[in-house]
Amino acid sequence: MFRGVQHINMDAKGRLAMPARQREPLMAQCEGQLVATIDTQSQCLFIYPLPVWEQIEQEIQDLPALNPAVKRFQRLVIGYATDLELDGNGRILLPAPLRDYAKLEKKLVLVGQGKKLELWSEELWMAEREQALSESGPDAALPEELMSLTL
Repeated sequence: MFRGVQHINMDAKGRLAMPARQREPLMAQCEGQLVATIDTQSQCLFIYPLPVWEQIEQEIQDLPALNPAVKRFQRLVIGYATDLELDGNGRILLPAPLRDYAKLEKKLVLVGQGKKLELWSEELWMAEREQALSESGPDAALPEELMSLTL
């Protein structure tokens, strides 16, 4: 399970060092074999351990491709899916199309989301966080799906 928010840096070549607290489970779970793709609802990337991605990819491929909205989703999410590998120094190299989509520059934020990680530009993450906090204030209505949770 990936948890926490970590600020990291990317170098000019598009390499970023995976924090040790994420690197160790990734090496144990999938020997550093990862897949990154885009989030179609936000300008960020999803990073999955390869075995988790393979299950998701199959579910996406099993959707009815004759539905135009499904076809667009498949085209983007599977089309942008890129195999990544942690190198000997615990770094991954992000290809330019993924960096461009998520507007990734030097300062990044890695957000644990259970079975996956989200990778954001620091600027877009701060805006997303502020919007989420302002929309979930004490007077905000919660979606019905959240009403049964006890935190």
